Amino acid sequence: MTGQRGDEPVRDGPGPYSGLFGATPDTYSYPTATPKQVTVASVIAIGLGVLCLLVAALTLTSAGDQISEVLTGSSGNTPVAVAATLVCAVVYLVPALYLRKRRPWSRYVLIAVAAMGIAGGLMALPSSLLGLAIHVTLLTLMLQRPTKLWFHHR
Repeated sequence: MTGQRGDEPVRDGPGPYSGLFGATPDTYSYPTATPKQVTVASVIAIGLGVLCLLVAALTLTSAGDQISEVLTGSSGNTPVAVAATLVCAVVYLVPALYLRKRRPWSRYVLIAVAAMGIAGGLMALPSSLLGLAIHVTLLTLMLQRPTKLWFHHR
């Protein structure tokens, strides 16, 4: 129905540039592309998981006694050191792989792992600055707004 309101015609239906393709962009929509924070966090977690696998492999070599002593406190605990590093690898790698698949539990697991890494880094402070910085970065990435929005709105 068209009518006159001043000099403009009044239309009841959609205009020539409205509808699905002509609509104004929705500025309140949630991002569909993976945020860079999620990508960086998954790369960091995969890197830490690979480092854990490397330590587990090195523990099985002739350096196993020294690595076991650093990790457990005694040189005869090579199986315990290998098991601990393999558990750490799983704790980093599994959430990192599911993070990009938009599984909310993976974000929560990485938040918990980063918090434990920060706590451990604070307890061993002079020698753990790099690990502390990495876990603070991981926690910061998981708590940023784009990451939260990407996980909470599918």
